[in-house]
Amino acid sequence: MTIIPSKSTPNQPSPVKAEAKAKASQNNYPEDKISKSSNFVNVEPQSKSNNIRPQNFSQYLGQSEVVRILETSIKAAKSRQEALDHVLFYGPPGLGKTSLAMVMANELGANCLATSAKSLDKPKDILGLLCQLNPGDLLFIDEIHGLSKTAEELLYEAMEDYCLTLTTGKGSTTRSIKLPLPKFTLVGATTRVFNLCKALRDRFVFSFRLDFYNTEELTRIVARGSKILNVPLSNESCHTIAVRSRGTPRIAIRLIKMVRDFSQAENKSQINSDLVKTALNHFKVDEYGLDEIDRKFLKVLINNFSGGPTGIEAIAQVLGEEILTLQNVCEPYLIQTGFIKRTPRGRVANKLAYEHLGLI
Repeated sequence: MTIIPSKSTPNQPSPVKAEAKAKASQNNYPEDKISKSSNFVNVEPQSKSNNIRPQNFSQYLGQSEVVRILETSIKAAKSRQEALDHVLFYGPPGLGKTSLAMVMANELGANCLATSAKSLDKPKDILGLLCQLNPGDLLFIDEIHGLSKTAEELLYEAMEDYCLTLTTGKGSTTRSIKLPLPKFTLVGATTRVFNLCKALRDRFVFSFRLDFYNTEELTRIVARGSKILNVPLSNESCHTIAVRSRGTPRIAIRLIKMVRDFSQAENKSQINSDLVKTALNHFKVDEYGLDEIDRKFLKVLINNFSGGPTGIEAIAQVLGEEILTLQNVCEPYLIQTGFIKRTPRGRVANKLAYEHLGLI
């Protein structure tokens, strides 16, 4: 887990954590169940000049409706001097869920504690995390659908009542201890919102789906990223990269780095659109943004299964890839761009897939 303190908010010890330890001591509750984990580290934020992540809403490009609503709610929360209500982001990977959480923390002037569900597999992990919170802090949990049932149940009370109920003793000596928590904002991110239990999902006041970006938005993202990475790209070159970025900012930044490496290896000081195309073709990224695994997916569907319909399990078995990789990485873009469609009977290749592979 990383702790990213806001420059406008000092990182002071939490009085709530101290009170929790005191109560645990008074009631013979094991302190290690609420203490800070040694795996948690304090990380200073990167300089704004070299951080490719946006630092505020003015730098965050795309998802305009989501940003508009968040700006309004953050402004209102700050005027009331209260913590923002809990927020859930969902959608395919690479669309800016983590970046939005960091921007929210900066706009709120709050510390951001960032972790992932895999790091919270034991009750004491989430207890230790919650007891570190200060008033107004933003807690970001990535891939929140991976939380264990126990962790989810602890979050229910923390999100709704801002307290934790701990049980000590056994049998007739069993006692319950209520530990108060400061008002905080939980921001969850997931690529599999359907795996979130309804009880947890309903506790988020705001729930936003992040959509793929259009070419204009990605062109602006590429232009900004190229300046930060010191890669001299023309407007046309930025557009060429944007077209091949699969509607995803993370991929756009990856392609900029590929072009940079290719131009330096070939000793090219001028990076025009033709050089960008040559570089991306060299790395097997075609004009639609499909890479090798995408094309193999289409070839297996067409050649091995006569274009479908067929199940994703069968395709994964032939490719030797994990089902989740195909579902989360390949399929969303192939469906959105019209290469395949998903039917009740399985995946079916569209005419565009045959044309792209030169089969008709």
